Amino acid sequence: MTPSNPGPNPQPQPRSSPSPQPSPKPIPKPQPIPRRQPQPPPQPQPQPPHMVRTPKEGDELPPLRIPVTRTLIVAGAIASRDFQDVHHDVELAREKGSPDIFMNILTTNGLVGRYITDWAGPQARLRAVRIRLGAPNYPGDEMVLTGKVTSVDTCPAATPTIAPTIAPANAKAPAKAPAEAVVVIAVLGANKLGHHVTGTVTVVLPIPEAAV
Repeated sequence: MTPSNPGPNPQPQPRSSPSPQPSPKPIPKPQPIPRRQPQPPPQPQPQPPHMVRTPKEGDELPPLRIPVTRTLIVAGAIASRDFQDVHHDVELAREKGSPDIFMNILTTNGLVGRYITDWAGPQARLRAVRIRLGAPNYPGDEMVLTGKVTSVDTCPAATPTIAPTIAPANAKAPAKAPAEAVVVIAVLGANKLGHHVTGTVTVVLPIPEAAV
């Protein structure tokens, strides 16, 4: 029996060489953490010049310039819990006829009080703040506060008493309270549109001993 012809011998296939593997990236050495350099102590901020004498009628307060920023308007409204949209939402303020958001009266009231106490000093006590608003404070404007003393009334020193039924035997006589001055100041705050705020502030000040 004649064997069948298997045909031509198949050619051996060449083996594919393995693709070279990428060499591993070198691991970077950890960098030392830079030491924090000691910071110089903060420099004291200059304080506004306080009044050092009893004011007189006609005295003028130095002006205070306050930039009216969008942040000041919104922050003042939030701090005074005034959530009216005209004090923080530009689109809703425009729908109500305003060109932009504007400062609320409570922020203005606080700025007026700050103006007086910065001038009068830390021992001053605000007795009354009576103000009226006019031209709005819009972002990008500047308000300039000015003031003038319109009246000064002197209160005599008061000597507090101690009831003899509760005073100990070795109790010292109470110190004499300093005399005080009740000062009324006319305040004006102006911006580029006109008078933003007008009114009066009544403040109580201790009279320096040398002036008594």
